[in-house]
Amino acid sequence: MRILHTSDWHLGRTLHGVDLQGDQERFHDWLVELVAEREVDAVVVPGDVYDRAVPPVEAVRLLGRTLARLAEVTTVILTPGNHDSATRLGFGAPLLRAGVHILADTPGIDHPVILEDRHGEVLFFGLPYLEPDLARHALAPAGGQPLGRSHEAVTVAALDRVRRRAADHPGARTVVLAHTFVTGGTPSDSERDLRVGGVDSVPAAVLGGFDYLALGHLHGCQDLSRSVGGPAHYSGSPLAFSFSEKDHGKSVLLIDLEEPGVATVERIRTPVPRALTELHGTLEEILSHAPEHGEDHLKAVVTDRARPPHLQETLRAAYPHLLLTEYRPEGREAAAAAPAVARGADPVEVMDEFLAHVTGGAPTPSEHAVLEDAYRQVRAAGQEAS
Repeated sequence: MRILHTSDWHLGRTLHGVDLQGDQERFHDWLVELVAEREVDAVVVPGDVYDRAVPPVEAVRLLGRTLARLAEVTTVILTPGNHDSATRLGFGAPLLRAGVHILADTPGIDHPVILEDRHGEVLFFGLPYLEPDLARHALAPAGGQPLGRSHEAVTVAALDRVRRRAADHPGARTVVLAHTFVTGGTPSDSERDLRVGGVDSVPAAVLGGFDYLALGHLHGCQDLSRSVGGPAHYSGSPLAFSFSEKDHGKSVLLIDLEEPGVATVERIRTPVPRALTELHGTLEEILSHAPEHGEDHLKAVVTDRARPPHLQETLRAAYPHLLLTEYRPEGREAAAAAPAVARGADPVEVMDEFLAHVTGGAPTPSEHAVLEDAYRQVRAAGQEAS
């Protein structure tokens, strides 16, 4: 059986204020074509389909179109993540057309989607994001005490149910979709913190024992098979959502399940509409890279000792897709907080401290001289007026 694993679409997200709807539409067009071309039997999406619980209308329409197109050529299985609303994403799941399955019900976590190929059954179980404060009650034994308040406790309980149900299908292969942070995975800046009680991850060892573990939440493609003890991968997000992801090779994963215990994984790069580039240096140095990076989404870290005039305008003229500008003057010690002004303080010293706070370093002798001269002129003008 051939499975395509993709996750963390985050439909409705922006990148530093830039609307990503067009880029997401192009990815979905590419995805539908790939699924048809490679004759994929099932597409699995373990969470964060939307970027927030109440997504924009355009995101909802895009998901609807994509699911309808995919359902014509394959089976689609989705679970909600920590960004999605399980209730909203799962609304109408019983009414969906054949070939589209949204597994959003925590109490029904052990009810698989069952597909078949020449080797027999494949059971697809979906673990939505399990918020410990809620899942510890939903997954507790009937009449028993709530589970411990941790990601590990609720995940172990959910997988115990999955394993018991899988045991009812001897010889079947098992695929589990799980939206969680597995210990040993590498996060980026754009994932929402899952920390509960000081712990944000699930030990890898509790997730083993399946023919394939399709992970969602972390945005970089990662192979955790060794630590989990069986085929386990994050596909990562198809687009970058922060500059911490600029070096990710965005991808989807194509898995071929043969007889039990045999799975091969192929990584397929997704189309990158516009590269993310981060440049450090003086304004002159950054501008010198415009011929090669002028069309990239840019983060510019400017290190001139004196802040260049019209910095944003100059950068944007060379880099029309500039997203972030940081001014970090080289050789200057950053001020930690705005200085307090004591009554009776020397006005020139106050101006020196203010300049240091704004620019990130103590004024140079020439800057101090300008401030001192300005203060003398203002004071003289005040005395003349009186």
